[in-house]
Amino acid sequence: MTGTLTFLRVFLRRDRWFYLWFGLGTALLYVSQGWSVDGLYTTQAEFDRAAAGMGDNAAFVAMAGPARALNTTGGQVAWQASAFGAVVVGLMVMFIVGRHTRAEEETGRDELLRAAPVGRYATSAAALLDALLASVVVGLLVAASLIAYGLATADSLGLGVGVAGCGWFFAGTALLAAQLSSSARGTYGLAGTVIGLSYGLRAVGDVSAPVLSWLSPIGWYQAMHAFSGLRWWPLLLLVVGAAVAAAVAFAVFDRRDYGSGVLATRPGPARAGRGLRSGLGLAWNLQRPAFLGWAVGMFVFSLAFGVMGDDVGDLVGDSDLSKEMVFQGGGNLVDAFYATMLAMLALLVCGYTVSSALRPHGEEEAGRLEPLLATALPRSRWLVGHVAITVVGTVVVLLLCGVGLGTTYALVTGDGSAVLRMTAGMASYLPACLVLSGTARLLHGAVPRASQAAWLLLLLASVVLLFGEVLRLPQWFQDLSPFEHLAFVPAEPFAWAPFLALSALALVLSVAGQLAFWRRDIH
Repeated sequence: MTGTLTFLRVFLRRDRWFYLWFGLGTALLYVSQGWSVDGLYTTQAEFDRAAAGMGDNAAFVAMAGPARALNTTGGQVAWQASAFGAVVVGLMVMFIVGRHTRAEEETGRDELLRAAPVGRYATSAAALLDALLASVVVGLLVAASLIAYGLATADSLGLGVGVAGCGWFFAGTALLAAQLSSSARGTYGLAGTVIGLSYGLRAVGDVSAPVLSWLSPIGWYQAMHAFSGLRWWPLLLLVVGAAVAAAVAFAVFDRRDYGSGVLATRPGPARAGRGLRSGLGLAWNLQRPAFLGWAVGMFVFSLAFGVMGDDVGDLVGDSDLSKEMVFQGGGNLVDAFYATMLAMLALLVCGYTVSSALRPHGEEEAGRLEPLLATALPRSRWLVGHVAITVVGTVVVLLLCGVGLGTTYALVTGDGSAVLRMTAGMASYLPACLVLSGTARLLHGAVPRASQAAWLLLLLASVVLLFGEVLRLPQWFQDLSPFEHLAFVPAEPFAWAPFLALSALALVLSVAGQLAFWRRDIH
């Protein structure tokens, strides 16, 4: 273990922004549920009606968890935030462990560090400790935010400690994934699969087979029953599970060859197929897993939004806050509600759009671009291939969201035209998504170091959509969001002028970014 503390100090310095943004973001995820619930329902009777509707909705239970004490603010916070909070902290520790273990080993930097007098387990132990500390920080911020909001101290601590326990468990499984896979991408894939499987087992178990929920660490977390009869013993399952996963990871580390994983890498074909002989084919091969994951995930996620049908009155409530958040585009309650749902789904799709648009930047930073350009592949065709995948992928994911939401809505209400109506509504947000894509491409082409700032525009759009009217943000600030200029379909009639104007802006940004990339040096 020689050198573990030294590595830990270095890792903590590198991950300080992870601590800040994931910690504050997760705490906001929890406390915002209490704030929104208290603002939505003005009377306890109204709260009780909404709670009854939520608890009887199988889709809501699958998405959030078992319905307990939903007619209380604390119960709503635990129900709405705990499953998603566990996923967020799981992703955080997955990236922390992966970047300090398998990613360093894959690039060769870990081997240079091991030339110094350090212990065999130093880097792995430091990465694990880093992830454990990050989980504790997130848990403390969650608990502190809920206590500061005025919720019960013991139950607030239960939610915070529980989400930290989930982080510990997923840190152990991420370390094990780093021993099984021979690449950072494979590590993230395996660790992400564990997180997704945990969420899926809990969802199925809470709806139809309770025993499955006890096979999921997220189910263990929710079994602590915060704000509905707090109990601490399920936390032991998370701690023991984390210890077992970490012990197995170190045991596997002892038995594998350095630089390789337990799962052998499958050798590729001796010659590239026709699909890999063009910039477009290469871009599709690189981006296909992410696209398929987003497409399937967003389609399944959108299915849950339509199951409420036309019975959204009790869910929305009668308060001024709920009216400001939902009636942004006017119209009747149902149209306004689903217009808000479509806009929120479009914002989520923008996550895929921005990540896909930044994939060329990742390839360049990893050093994989220069060998490609040494061949007959010109940089223009290489980048255009990625642009095409981003645009087509965004269109497909948007349409799938519309089909998913419209299908469940049609099944509940019997209105078959809803499928086309909701799909068209999702398609109306395509220019806004492509403006974000064009911004990311322009930053990559002109100011590569600032490429990640493209995510800030998505954050701004999210804040404006969700809180612009509630917080009375200045109109000039709201106008910075491309979503602000589009019609709020179906609450408002579709408008061609802003649709075409934003499409033109997205095209200009994309072309400018490509021209800037063609004229600058690599790196």
